[in-house]
Amino acid sequence: MAKRTTNPGEEALIGSFGFDPAGSSAHFLVHIPPGAAQHVLISEHLSWDPVRIAVSQHLGVEREDGQVRCQLSRSKWNEIAETLRADFNVKLKREGVRPGRWKVGLNPVSRMLGKELTLLAWAIEDADPALIPTAIANWQGLTPEERWWLYTMTAAATGNFMVGRGRGWRKAVRFALTENPVTTRVVNEPVVPEFFRLVSDSPAEAAVGSEEVETAAPASAARSKKRKKS
Repeated sequence: MAKRTTNPGEEALIGSFGFDPAGSSAHFLVHIPPGAAQHVLISEHLSWDPVRIAVSQHLGVEREDGQVRCQLSRSKWNEIAETLRADFNVKLKREGVRPGRWKVGLNPVSRMLGKELTLLAWAIEDADPALIPTAIANWQGLTPEERWWLYTMTAAATGNFMVGRGRGWRKAVRFALTENPVTTRVVNEPVVPEFFRLVSDSPAEAAVGSEEVETAAPASAARSKKRKKS
């Protein structure tokens, strides 16, 4: 009997984290190279081509689909990989979806989990390795909705892996998750307004100006400011 051949996409889907191209083509890819000296690439994709998955990631800003959002050293990736696997698999089990696992090569991740993963990666990309446990603890202290919102705002302003690195929202994410005690905030008090202050206080070359931050503020931030004035 002839052995059934699979395309690169089918192989990548084995052990993926919640991504089902039949339901939605939007996803993230985590490319884990075989060599420990090579960087791990995290990219966002709007379409799914199982035949061309191996060449779907790109480093430029000329098009959104397949753009690399973060580049991490293998050592930093290893510091967060198990936390991500455990966190995601708890959610997948709750939804009745089979668990995922990280493997060398391309790892598809569902769009929402990919946003959460990238937010943590942005927090540690330029951080002192000694601060990674703090970033993990603070990331775990955020609700999924907070992670999604912060990712969306950061990606819109400084989402390219290199062009946005260390600027505006990316800088604020790193500072807030590696140095601020997010996990000790008052219950039900939104963490998001703190990011507005951090971005506003960042250097003039930051990609997001204070006016943009004000107009982007969600209702929770507006209510928080109103309470302070009163």
